[in-house]
Amino acid sequence: MVRHATTLVTFPSGATEGASAVLAVVPLPSVAEAGSAAESAGAETAGGTVGLVVDTTPFHPVDHTWPDQPGDSGTVLVDGVAYPVLDCVTGAVGPEGEFALGADIPVRRGEESWSWLVVHVLEAEPALESAVGSQALLRVDAARRRALSAAHTGCHLTALALNEALAGRWNRAPGREDAFGRPDFDSIAMDSSRMDEHASTDRYRIGKSLRKKGFDPQGLAEALPQLAEAVNARLAGWIAADAAVRVELVGGEKSAKLTARRAWVCDLPEGTASIFCGGTHLDRLGELAGLHCSLSLSEDGTELVAVTVPKPR
Repeated sequence: MVRHATTLVTFPSGATEGASAVLAVVPLPSVAEAGSAAESAGAETAGGTVGLVVDTTPFHPVDHTWPDQPGDSGTVLVDGVAYPVLDCVTGAVGPEGEFALGADIPVRRGEESWSWLVVHVLEAEPALESAVGSQALLRVDAARRRALSAAHTGCHLTALALNEALAGRWNRAPGREDAFGRPDFDSIAMDSSRMDEHASTDRYRIGKSLRKKGFDPQGLAEALPQLAEAVNARLAGWIAADAAVRVELVGGEKSAKLTARRAWVCDLPEGTASIFCGGTHLDRLGELAGLHCSLSLSEDGTELVAVTVPKPR
């Protein structure tokens, strides 16, 4: 594959539409390997799929290294024809033109000798073979994006509220604090995080490693109702405050490249909170009518699960 510059992205600012030149149309091995949105939508892909690459896009791709937020779906209009975007994934092109997709990418994210691409997964159509050089109008499914953004914003708020609720269970400083100076249980114990249009689900590992860092799980199961009550009270207060939310470049970054480091930033009443994040978010917490977190602990006490459900206005 011809090597192109790393894709520029506008989704961090909340953009859901844009226009850009088509740089490449690449045959993909299968929808299953490229992503899951097409399968879940029941798309007909008997003719195979292709990856459409443009210079600049509003589409958010699933991150192959931390696939918490799914890729956007929507449409791409090329030469008067609208093509459904079945999924949006991360691709990369190496120094010798080798193309890799998602989990098959053999280098660490952001490796400078590789170009990093937002790959829009489309059903293969003959007309797409001549699309390179044409202008594409890209339209994200705004309703789905908004739902995913609400879930992602809720996920970060729950992380901060959970850190606060569990702060008294640390018998020594674990060496990592959140934006408010509390032990960062969320990042230390996190095993996986997943969002969909309805909720975020975060799984935390409660094992030897966490105990060695100073966390005391004794009586955690019995304390879950009180913990959930504390978390939800804090969430309700933050939603009522209608705090502003934004995504910022960090570490001196000035580029709109896909690989630029970004952070979720929220101006909460207690102060400004910041969490590294490559996803999409709401603009204000007042866009939600509510946010509810439920907590559960596995029978053996080794996994804590937090499910956070946003209620849109």
